[in-house]
Amino acid sequence: MYPIWKTVSAKSSWSHYLELLKVDEEEKRNFYLQETINSQWSVRELQRQKNSLLYERIALSKDKEKVLELAQKGQVLREGKDLVKDPFVLEFLDIKENTKYLESDLEKNILEHLKEFLLELGKGFMFVGSQVRITMEEDHFYPDLVFYNRLLKCFVIIDLKIGKITHQDIGQIQMYVNYYDREVKNVDENKTVGILLSTEKNETVVKYTLPEDNSSIFASEYRLHLPTEEELIEAVEEEKKNLELNGE
Repeated sequence: MYPIWKTVSAKSSWSHYLELLKVDEEEKRNFYLQETINSQWSVRELQRQKNSLLYERIALSKDKEKVLELAQKGQVLREGKDLVKDPFVLEFLDIKENTKYLESDLEKNILEHLKEFLLELGKGFMFVGSQVRITMEEDHFYPDLVFYNRLLKCFVIIDLKIGKITHQDIGQIQMYVNYYDREVKNVDENKTVGILLSTEKNETVVKYTLPEDNSSIFASEYRLHLPTEEELIEAVEEEKKNLELNGE
């Protein structure tokens, strides 16, 4: 896999390469090598990303040309939608699937595992704060989590939801995004990205609530366990069916 004539990166240790040797497919192996170098993953972080099927979660939604780019360059961030995985995998929170919990419990747990959550979000993310107050006249609003991505030069607001997303949820995060675009971001920064992270998306409501040229608000599901490749493929196929039904 790594012939003697082929230069290996000094930025990756022998232990990294031992992990990479376990990946049979060349394109997938090259992707993890590039991401290990680009993101400076530890061996443990590399193991986690492999186990969470990061390559499959990114590659399954891309065309052949973009998949080839993944193998050659790793994940490239060009626009807001490149920040979104579907699903996000939050197995590190150690919440059992059928456990009853509140959105505040989920947020608290994420903050306690912030390092792991940043790893799942991907490259370039910096934490700004939780429940960062927005004041409009005499009303106060509190987005759950606010980050900044230094590669895309934009704020990223994440609202956590349990259950199916509603049009009120979409309207709320749209308001947060508009506020940050108009009152917080600098003129040389890009538009704010809003992500609704829920246990169940509602594709039709998302489609008809947001404008057709939307490029700032995204809905994604999260999983509390590591998915199998079969589960991911099934999820992607279901997504394709939904898009076809909605005429996209």
